[in-house]
Amino acid sequence: MSSVLIVEDSKVVQKILRHIANQILDFDVFFASSRAEALQHLSERSDWFAAIVDLNLPDAPDGEIVANIIDQGIPTIVLTGSVDDKKRDELMHKGIVDYVFKDGLFSYQYAINLVNRIYRNQSMKVLVAEDSATTRQNIAQLLSRHLYQVIEVDNGKSALEKIQQDSAIKLVITDYDMPVMDGFQLIHELRHKLDKVDIMIIGLASPEDKYLSAKFIKSGANDFLYKPFTTEEFFCRIMQSMDAMERIESVRKMAYTDALTEIGNRRYFFEKAESALKQARENNTPLSLALLDIDKFKSINDTYGHDVGDHILCEFSRVLDAAFSNYILARTGGEEFCIMFPDISVEQAMLELEHVRKQVEQKTVNTSGGEVNYTFSAGLAQSPLESVETLMKSSDTLLYKAKESGRNQIAS
Repeated sequence: MSSVLIVEDSKVVQKILRHIANQILDFDVFFASSRAEALQHLSERSDWFAAIVDLNLPDAPDGEIVANIIDQGIPTIVLTGSVDDKKRDELMHKGIVDYVFKDGLFSYQYAINLVNRIYRNQSMKVLVAEDSATTRQNIAQLLSRHLYQVIEVDNGKSALEKIQQDSAIKLVITDYDMPVMDGFQLIHELRHKLDKVDIMIIGLASPEDKYLSAKFIKSGANDFLYKPFTTEEFFCRIMQSMDAMERIESVRKMAYTDALTEIGNRRYFFEKAESALKQARENNTPLSLALLDIDKFKSINDTYGHDVGDHILCEFSRVLDAAFSNYILARTGGEEFCIMFPDISVEQAMLELEHVRKQVEQKTVNTSGGEVNYTFSAGLAQSPLESVETLMKSSDTLLYKAKESGRNQIAS
């Protein structure tokens, strides 16, 4: 586990920070009340992820500790009671993550949450589309300070190609005036395929055209910045966009996830399956659908209780998720599960299902009610491709056949 260093000489403020950190940080957190104590901590470990540092300490009244920590390559958040514009610019120029005024509980929560923010940033890709090499490199350096993965391009066409190749890109920062394809054209192409919640876009332009910000927003951008911008404003815009995207993704996940098993639910399945069906028709590629049902599940509930039944459902979901994570998997109701297999033959799907059937058959599950064995049956259909509902009906007919034939088998 990585470590976070918090340096604060006020016992009251340190107590508040300790309380907040214990609630929301999943790091080893170390506290220091002076520069000397902080340097001692730094010398004893090498796994520092970030630091939150008071600007004015008794043995470092002019912020010397900030330089000490930044020099070691540790992302640094500065706490301060007051700072003038000159000092603010100086701190940003040194490369701090951000500075936070000590003016209440919200400020301390903001500082602690910022550690989590930059930790999550490590897995996020940001694409910068800007034809000015100087501006592009400056933006990339600022993003790197907050630990984003940065991809740089100098025109909209290259940006579009990168985004089509890499679905992990979650934020695009694009200039308006670029060769080959400008910022408006890029946004138009992106919004034709991706919604505002799928990828965030921040537009950039020089301030000559006062209507440009509205044009960007109306074209589909989530936010806008005039150049030149201050480092502080830049980071505020970026963080607001990423926080908004995460909130939307959290709500979306709740809407599309089965609460018990944590795999996709019925709504998730039908949306993904409709898209896969459409693609199979257009590309003339194979598509099959399996309907799975745990054998004698009611008997498991009646014998061991519903808690054990839920345990079995969760265990079965884990097995399916491990085996079929590359396909479209969901719990569609009760003990019923659906898997759609795009782009593989029904024979290959049958082999993979049969492998899992044998795996489940041979496995004993330890539950609160004792050791439980269970099996499942499945119906696997490939055609017709009229609709997802039609495929499901075909699979359901085959599932019934598997049950009638003795269970613990797959009918295709």
